[in-house]
Amino acid sequence: MDPLDRIDEIIDLVQDARSVPMSRTNFMFDRAEMIDRLEILRSELPEALRRSAAVLDERDRIVDAGRREADRIVSEGEAEHARLVSVNEITVSSEHEGARIIAEARTEAQRLREEVDDYVDTALANFEQFLTRALASIERGRDKMHALREIGTFQGEDAERPLPF
Repeated sequence: MDPLDRIDEIIDLVQDARSVPMSRTNFMFDRAEMIDRLEILRSELPEALRRSAAVLDERDRIVDAGRREADRIVSEGEAEHARLVSVNEITVSSEHEGARIIAEARTEAQRLREEVDDYVDTALANFEQFLTRALASIERGRDKMHALREIGTFQGEDAERPLPF
């Protein structure tokens, strides 16, 4: 299951938890169940991080392939340009043709770079959104956990005694 789905499960569990008597913001839930769910979430996060590393590796591979292709295109254009220039009868037209080929190669290389940059930017933006949501959910969970601790929910064996109100 996706870590974001796990976080949604935990949020639902907290939202559905029974309220502490005479309190609007404090609630009770099964500690073992919450710990189990948080441990599952923790175990799934490394997989999400590995997937993001794979996206970055893929980005690097695409960028390298784009650069190699651009270099190849530019080299071919330059080689073609040199060949055409060496022929006396068509020197002027070959200079123009070589320049056109190089310009096309550079345009194609720039286009490839922009496509790769867009792909990488999109992948990183998606990963950033995932991490932002995960961090926000974790922060909310920790805040709620601290609030519960303050009202005495995490008192160990004393948890069996009734609340003081």
